[in-house]
Amino acid sequence: MNTIHEREHRPEDVDMDPEVLRRLSEVVRARGGAAQLCVLRHGVPVLDRSFGCDSDSLFLLYAASKPFAALAVHLLAERGDIELDRPVAAYWPEFARHGKGDVTVRHVLQHRAGVPAGRGMVRTMRTATDWEKSVRDLEEARPRWAGGEVAAYHFMSFGFILGELVQRVTGRPFRETLTSGLLEPLGLHDLHPGLPDHAWDRHVPARAGHPSEWPNQWMSNRRGYRQAVIPSAGISGTARQLARFYQMLLQGGTLDGIRVLSQETVLEARKPSNDGETDASLKRPVRWSHGFMLGGPGPDPQDLSNVLGARSDRNAFGHAGTTSSVVWADPSRDLVVAYLSNIQPQFGAGIGRLREVSDLALAACPAT
Repeated sequence: MNTIHEREHRPEDVDMDPEVLRRLSEVVRARGGAAQLCVLRHGVPVLDRSFGCDSDSLFLLYAASKPFAALAVHLLAERGDIELDRPVAAYWPEFARHGKGDVTVRHVLQHRAGVPAGRGMVRTMRTATDWEKSVRDLEEARPRWAGGEVAAYHFMSFGFILGELVQRVTGRPFRETLTSGLLEPLGLHDLHPGLPDHAWDRHVPARAGHPSEWPNQWMSNRRGYRQAVIPSAGISGTARQLARFYQMLLQGGTLDGIRVLSQETVLEARKPSNDGETDASLKRPVRWSHGFMLGGPGPDPQDLSNVLGARSDRNAFGHAGTTSSVVWADPSRDLVVAYLSNIQPQFGAGIGRLREVSDLALAACPAT
């Protein structure tokens, strides 16, 4: 199945190369499995295609969920309910245990809270579907570094710390705050922080593309995992709706005349926090902001920012979902790309696959 949607505009009308976009579509199709690809330029779709699935099939976003948790916190900061430079413990006193009292909200947004895996990676994965256990483990976690000292990708703890902050400050479930504050006003009803029962029949199962990914396939195909609220890695959605969400960010917090974030808040979330240093968890260079991965990779081929394209602009922002999916926006080109796949390649090979998609999307635009 290779479905081309009628809403696509002629690439020439937005100064994009149709032949390069044709190659991009063919690359995604040839990979097999299920995939969705949505490319917007100047706010209009030039590619909106599904491969091996329907246009409303729901993919697990994995780590591409993280910007949503970050933006829920930024939204509360905009409203004056949270101060980014105050300690997490000011809102969640139990978090201060074992020397974490000076960790600020900003440190968490920067992956600099010092607790990249809570009480260990194995336990973190075992408790990921249990919010209360995950939160208690973070309270008891002993930091590896002082807050702000080291950039180290917070795989699951990023979302649970930010999500619990949202709950402590609002008194409402994280899912409710995210949905009512950022998704429902924009009509994005197919971005689900925890897949509801009524949408289960549309979920796309993950497929391991390498034996190293079998544990991930087993975990993420469990109904309990897909339906749990896991802020760092549990949103399910479609490429089309992801692209529209990033179009809102590209437009400074507004979409179709509806504003959900101020332009200043979006810029704060995009502000660089790690400019290509080697991440202590990922063991690779990466450019972080306050909720996103950033573009503009350096010469190191292992640079994780390559997933946004080897020629990506330094102001481009987005996030990969493990190595199966990537979504990003490039303000310099007025371009949004959302690519979702259900095939989980081995980590190194997966970076190259995501980079190939991003590179072709960039190549379809005029040189900058």
